[in-house]
This record gives sequence, structure tokens and C-alpha cells, in this order.
Amino acid sequence: MRLIGWLIAGVISISSFASLGTESATATMFCYSLRCQRALDPDGNYYLDLSSSSGGVNGELALDFFQSGYTHSAYLRLVDELFGETLSGAMALDVPNGGDANGDGFFDFFQVSQGVANASSSGAFQNLGAYGNGSITATWNRNAGSKDGICVLSMKLLPFQPVRFSLPFELIEYKGQLNYTPGSTNVSGSLTLVQTGNSDIFLNGPIEFVKVPEDRTNELMLQPAIWTNESQQAMSYTNTADVFSRDAGWPTNYYGNLAFYDLNDPSGFYPYGLWLLSIDDTNDSNHNGIPDFSDDPVSGVLPRAPELEIVQSTTNLLMTLHGDMGHLHEIQELSGLGLTNWQTKISVTLTNDPQSVSLPLPAAMSTFWRVRAR
Repeated sequence: MRLIGWLIAGVISISSFASLGTESATATMFCYSLRCQRALDPDGNYYLDLSSSSGGVNGELALDFFQSGYTHSAYLRLVDELFGETLSGAMALDVPNGGDANGDGFFDFFQVSQGVANASSSGAFQNLGAYGNGSITATWNRNAGSKDGICVLSMKLLPFQPVRFSLPFELIEYKGQLNYTPGSTNVSGSLTLVQTGNSDIFLNGPIEFVKVPEDRTNELMLQPAIWTNESQQAMSYTNTADVFSRDAGWPTNYYGNLAFYDLNDPSGFYPYGLWLLSIDDTNDSNHNGIPDFSDDPVSGVLPRAPELEIVQSTTNLLMTLHGDMGHLHEIQELSGLGLTNWQTKISVTLTNDPQSVSLPLPAAMSTFWRVRAR
């Protein structure tokens, strides 16, 4: 077997880059409203429709617009098959927060990845024709990974026996990528989002944040813009006067609210209009603990000093690189220490740290290697 000389240097040569360019972060957006289908009474005596509009049915259980003190509210339309009546009223209902089992800082109830099992909540209805006012209890179930669930509503329409409705509901969640260019006073880029559970539904368009001068690395203000959906419909949004904040407990994450609105009626109620946008950025070019998304852009940032480990088998060499992900690393070879003509044998942009690559056994009796990071 050939003898192989070993010289492995952790820092041989590091090249800098001039400035930060376009970078990528992940984005998640969910609606505070639930999309509900018709609720059915198993006995077939009643059915119930929900809406955020008093003049129609759109299935929206919206964030409380009645200011009732409950989390959500809706107009009701109750069809009473026993008496052949259609009655209108209103409902206010809490949704369970579901806790935060995955520790990401957001209520699990609104996250498709997190399930809800037999979670209970309460509410009330009022002005429902002959049934007047009454109490509501609700039991919620949804499997983890599914956007669709079932809520069982128990309403005291009759004093001697509550009527139970099976209410199918849907979470509206989008996930995707934010490509951005960091700046000293603002962050601009583009966003592409796809609805969880329905890849034919999407949103994309420009996005811009202005840094709050008093705390530029932790607080940003979302600027109004227009996105486009799968039907090429313009979706106009603004922030809700809330600051997008960097989460102290999850320092790669930024979150805040945005609201869609009708260009022809900017001050009017917009169905399914209020959303939370979460941005997670793991880029940290200068390793100061602040993601590039809100950090000041720095010219001449160097990747960290790389390290190289080598293990020989009978047929090849297994080389393990330690270095900054996203940077190009060149494994170079030299047949003698008195020489200077280092030859690049393989170039790889690290997607993991550490990351392994394989090389054939060298032809020279004595061979040396180094790794260069750019």
C-alpha cells in the first residue's frame, strides 16, 4: 500500500467577500380567522352557517369584531327544519390556544403541524329569533399535520336539551421563502408562500421593512405593498401599527401582524384579513448572534477558519470539513512541502457543519492537503 504523508492545516488560507448580497429566510403566515363549513345537527333538525358578514355566508369565524370579550365572533344563520324557519343572530366564542408544545412562541392551535385533542372552550349566542340568548360550549379536535378539524358546538337552544352541531373548520396557513437584501435602515426583498395542504394556492410579491431607529436590530415596521395570489388577484396589505419584533426566546425569529384590505374600501372590513407573519433567519455572517435580516450589513466579512479531518480506507479518502455553511470550501493538494503549486481537487459549498466528501487515493507517495474557505 502506498504511504501517504499527512499535513492537515486548520487555517491555511481564507478569502473575504466584498459585501452581503441576497439571502434567504423561511416564512410562515397564518390567518387568525377559521374557515368553517356548514354545521350540522346529527338529528337533522337544524343546520348552522357562520359568517363575518351580516349580508351573506362566507364561513368565517373571525377575530372578535363584536368586542365581546371572547377571542372570536361571527354572525349566525340557523335553519330550523322543525318549524321551517331561518333565523339570524350572532355568536362569540373562544378558541383554545392549544399551548406551545413545540416551543416556537406561537399557539399550537393555529399551527397545522401541531394537533389539538379534545380542547374545550366556551361562548355565547344572542338575538337568535325565538331562541333569544344562550350559552355555548365547544370541543375541538384536529390531527397534527392536517389543516382540517372538527368542532362540536353545544348550544342551549332549548332549556331541557342542548343541540349539538358538528362544525368542520380549517386552519389557513402558508409557508415559503423570503429572499431579502439587508440594509442599514431597511430590509427589502420578495416573498413566495404556498398554502399548507393545498399547493395550488399561493401568494407572492415584494416585501419591505424599515428598521425602528431606537432598536434597529430588534424592531422593524412592515411597509404596505401588494402581493398576487394564484388567480392573479392583487392582495393589498399594510401592517397593523404593530412592530415586527425579534423574539428574545427564539432570536432567529421575527414576528408581527399584517392586514389585507380592499383598495376600493381601505377602511372597510376585509374577510379573512388579519394574519400573523413569522420570519426565521439563520444567516449570521459576522457571527455576532444577530441574524443578517436585521443586522447592519458589514463589508469584508470573513468566513471562520476551516478545519479538515482525513480518514483513509483501502479505496478512498474521507475528508470531513468544519466551517461556515453557505461558503465555498476548496480542498487543495500538494505532493511536497517545498512546492507551491497547490491544486484544487474539489470545491464544495457547505450545507452542513461538519460535512464529508470523498476523494480517491492520491498517486503521489507523499501528499499534503489544505482547505481554503471563501
